[in-house]
Formats: sequence, C-alpha cells, structure tokens
Amino acid sequence: MDPSLPQTDSKCFDDDGRLKRTGTIWTASAHVITAVIGSGVLSLAWATAQLGWIAGPACMFLFAYATYYTAALLADCYRSGDPLTGKRNYTYMDAVRTNLGGTYVKVCGTIQYVGLVGISIGYTIASATSMMAIERNNCFYRKGNKDLCHPNSNPYMIGFGFAEIIFSQIPGFKELRWLSVLAAVMSFTYSTIGLGLGIAKVAETGKFGGNITGVSVGVITATEKMWRTFHALGDLAFAYSFSIILIEVQDTLKSPPAENKTMKRAAFTSIAVTTVFYLLCGGFGYAAFGNAAPGNLLTGFYKPYWLVDIANAALVIHLVGAYQVYCQPVFAFVEKKAAQKFPDSDFIKKEIQIPLPGFKSYNLNLFRLVWRSSFVIMATVISMCLPFFNHIVGLLGAMGFWPLTVYFPVEMYIVQKKIPKWSAKWIWLRIFSLACLLISVAAAAGSIAGTILDLKTFKPFKSRY
Repeated sequence: MDPSLPQTDSKCFDDDGRLKRTGTIWTASAHVITAVIGSGVLSLAWATAQLGWIAGPACMFLFAYATYYTAALLADCYRSGDPLTGKRNYTYMDAVRTNLGGTYVKVCGTIQYVGLVGISIGYTIASATSMMAIERNNCFYRKGNKDLCHPNSNPYMIGFGFAEIIFSQIPGFKELRWLSVLAAVMSFTYSTIGLGLGIAKVAETGKFGGNITGVSVGVITATEKMWRTFHALGDLAFAYSFSIILIEVQDTLKSPPAENKTMKRAAFTSIAVTTVFYLLCGGFGYAAFGNAAPGNLLTGFYKPYWLVDIANAALVIHLVGAYQVYCQPVFAFVEKKAAQKFPDSDFIKKEIQIPLPGFKSYNLNLFRLVWRSSFVIMATVISMCLPFFNHIVGLLGAMGFWPLTVYFPVEMYIVQKKIPKWSAKWIWLRIFSLACLLISVAAAAGSIAGTILDLKTFKPFKSRY
C-alpha cells in the first residue's frame, strides 16, 4: 500500500486507501456501451450512403479496430509502473499529467473542453431537429401532405436551452446519477426504434437501396463527393468516441486480475457489440433510404407516426441528460478556477439555502447561476446561427478522434513502456498516429466544407425543417 496513505483493512479498501472497487468486465462493458451508443448512431445511414456498401462497413471495422487498439494502449496507462501495484491515475488528464507532463496537460485540457463545448452545441441542434420532426409528423398525419409542414427550429432550441438552464443548476455528477441513467435508457430506446423502422421499411419494399460506391458523381459533383466522403469519416469517428472516459471506467474495476487486462477485454466486448449495432443501424438505414438517407435517421420516417414520435421524444430526453453529463466538467473547471482566483468572494462561494417542501433544501450559488446560465445561452445562440446537426457531428468527431483517441494514448504508451526510438514498435506507432491524423484532418475539412455550402443558402435565426 502507498505509504502516504493510511493503513487500512485490505478486505474493505484498495491499495490507494479507497473503498474496494467491485467493477467487472460486464459492468465496464455496460458503461462503455452506454456512453458510446448515442446520437452519433443516427448519422451512420447517411455516412454509409456517402461511402457505399463496401467502403461503408469497411470503414466501420477500421474505426472499430483503431479504437480498440488505442483503448488497449490507454488501459496500460491506468497504473504507472507495475500493472498490479503501480500508482493509479484516476482520470484521463491524470494519466497525461503523469506520463507526459505540463504542456501536454494544457493542450489536452484545451482540446477536451473545446470538444465538450462543441457537444453542447451539437446536442442543442439535435434536440431541436427531433422536436421539429415530432411537429412535422403530427402535421403530416393531420394534413396528409408533408409539403405543408415546415416547423421553425428556433422556438425548440430556446425551449431546450431553458430546460438546460434549470438542469445546469444541479451542482455535480453525484446529483446527476438519476438523469444519466434515464438518458442511457432513452439512448437504447431511440436507437432500437430507428433500427426497427429501417428493418420494417426494407421488409415492406422488399428491396435493399443503395449501391457499391454510394452517392455517385453525376448526382453530385466530384468535389462534393470528396467532401462528403471525408465528412462521413468524421461521423464514424464521432460514433466511436469514448477514450476520454476509459480511465474513469477502469478505475471502477476490482483487482486481481490486473485492471488493464480486464479493461482490454471489456473494450473488446463493448466495441464488438457497438460495431454490430452500428452495422445494423447504418446498413438498414441505408437499405431503407438508399442514397437519399437523411443526416438524422429518425427524420426520414413518417409512419407509424406515434412510434416515430416516441423515438424522437426519447432522443430529446437523452440529450437533456447527456448535455449535463458532458458539460459538468466545463462547469466544474471554471468554478474551480474562479474560487482559486477569488477565494474571499461571497458571490462565488456563498450558498443560499432555499427550502423545497417535501425535499431537501436547495443550495443556490449566485456565481453558478450566472455562469452556467450564460454558458447555456451562448451555446443556444450559436446553435441557432449554425443549425447543421450532421456537420457539427462530423466536425466534433474529427476534432476528438486523433488527439484524444490516438495521439495522447500512443504518446503515453511509448513513455510508459519506454519504447526505444526507431525500434519497429516505435515506427509502427508513429505511422499509425500519422495515418489517423490525416483521417482527422480530411474529416474536419469535409465537415467545414459542408457547413460552408449550407451557409450559402442559410438565413440565421430563420431555420425551417
């Protein structure tokens, strides 16, 4: 046991003095699957339509392999030194700090927090898209003509933002547990309904849409084909993003066996399950709509309208919870820095107790109220200016894939294992990292190009579905 920690009964406490961890391969797999399968699954049919029946599934397998490979490298960085008795790193940032040091920590933190802010914008757009889809479906059911149904996104984004201002006053992760569980259930609900609707549509028509190469040149220009292909890679990268939580999940595992061994098996299991689910969702979505597959799978269905409404409502509920889960680290970071800079400020530190009949009193903090509300308002306004769900998803995937999923795990692994420069292993890791960097740059370029094209015909604050 670490000599700096109190000596405790090993039956109740782990080597770091914390309560015994009880996680297993199954609980770790469940955590990863819950985190990974989210709104990114809805863009997979569109991504497959850009790549075609051969390149689409092949790219999914390649991203699955790359994600598992780097997850295995990252799992070895949970402990420094001996995999059974070495010092633990409790978070991704802790692992970067221990293995790479100061400058890398700042760069990693900046990328991580920018990505989290981007996710808040993407989730606001996605929620408005789904709420508009509900209104459109109900309008179509009443009028029988979808051309008469064009809801405006702005009221829904404002409504979602208002809800997030309320939920953002929940102090931290501990109090968010119930919302996180509800969000996970909703995630599986809308993903499964989307898959079922795709299968039903294929069964109804009796044919598989699409072709080997996807959307062909002629229907779109060669340049558009290139940008769309790159953009599709960004969507796939976003769908497989979970490296940022891997260390935290690994920290829940019991030992022996060594946590890195269990985490590698859990990563393989969860990525295998996720890939099968993605192939089904992306494949049947593409089969159902062919090359006209929408950027958000759920927006392509009109009937049965009640089931489509349930799926879209489940997506909105999921996004309400997921928004808070992803934004809490940003909230906590700013509040911690503010408290350090102004340690004697009542505005920042003082808690005002507000009694709630039938519940525990709520501790209102004025700085938390102003800062978090301002953040949500900023994200909502940006979303209203750029309501392009599919492009935002691709850009977020591209921004996070190489630095967080590939570069930092590779660099930490090289330092952790003391791999000699110019050895075969070192060269392979460098080539692998460079290849993933090129994919990320291409994916980001494709998403930005798509946004620029849409901006030519887009009028801010007047977006209609």
